[in-house]
Amino acid sequence: MNWLFIYLLIFLCSLFFTIILTPVFKKIAISIGVVDIPSQQKHKNHSRIIPLMGGFAMCSAWLITIIAGFLTPLIFKSNISRYIAGDISGIFITQKRIIVITLGALLITLLGFFDDKKAMSAKVKFLGQFIIAAFVVTFADINLSLFINSQIITWIITVFWMLLIINAINFFDNMDGLATGIASIAFFFFMTIAIIFKHYFIAGLSATGLGAAVGFWIFNHSPAKIFMGDCGSHFLGYTLAITSALTTYYQQGITQTQFAVLIPLFVLAIPLFDLLSVVVIRIRIHRPIYIGDNNHISHRFNQMGMEKKTAVLCVHLLSVIISLSVLPLLWGDIPTAIVCLIQACVILLLISIIQYFAKKN
Repeated sequence: MNWLFIYLLIFLCSLFFTIILTPVFKKIAISIGVVDIPSQQKHKNHSRIIPLMGGFAMCSAWLITIIAGFLTPLIFKSNISRYIAGDISGIFITQKRIIVITLGALLITLLGFFDDKKAMSAKVKFLGQFIIAAFVVTFADINLSLFINSQIITWIITVFWMLLIINAINFFDNMDGLATGIASIAFFFFMTIAIIFKHYFIAGLSATGLGAAVGFWIFNHSPAKIFMGDCGSHFLGYTLAITSALTTYYQQGITQTQFAVLIPLFVLAIPLFDLLSVVVIRIRIHRPIYIGDNNHISHRFNQMGMEKKTAVLCVHLLSVIISLSVLPLLWGDIPTAIVCLIQACVILLLISIIQYFAKKN
């Protein structure tokens, strides 16, 4: 047994439980009236009532997989090779961190659920996000330092990153299968990077998130049978933020440039770019930034004449292209890093120009 096989088992476990639990939560959502009614919001494009609570299916499968990951080494200790057993023992050393992270995942999912059940004000929801993010960053010892030697500044940067990603995914969940596909792509790249650097826990955490996202996508792609709701977008945004912040992208002797720390920024470039562009558009037209509309990148592809499925596919392909374009940062020197970063920015600029003039015509 090797680690690649273990990651595959983790992925399949999370995938399996998500597939099993999604129909269950679909029925629960219908029975308690947690559904998406398109007539209540003008920017909604679907024509029928869709149950929410897909986020609970993903979160539950994610939690079950993590708990199983703790129990398996204890139950089958005699059957685990010495090589792997030595690395698995490290999981129990970080159990406090894992407990805080899982508690944070549950709390952020519940916050999203309350918003799905009865819409919160933007201020109250943001306050809840901040409290949960601050709690997890403080007690799980998560640091996104960017080589800044200050605990206070590091804490602020990390909390800001978590809030940024949570809201970026929340904004991005605007077409069937769009956010789950983007999350799946991001988890795959974070898992790959963690495997390269032999970050066993982070690779396993990424595999768990990947299984949950892919499992839910089966029900969420067009035409969607269930939506993830705010509980799902909050859960995916939270786990993506945690996973990206925990991974060490720069290791002396393995990477030649500190530019590698920018990798999560580009792996998640599409939802971040979409968030930025939508906020700018809403400010320009004097519209509150928290009120939904049809100015997202996926909507603009659709307005260019693409079917929604095609628009979603194009967004996913863009995410893969940009993620691949910055992977050389792991090994390249500074000139290589600069070229990769410029290339990624030019891709986003090209898409912006195409969509701008297509909408204008």
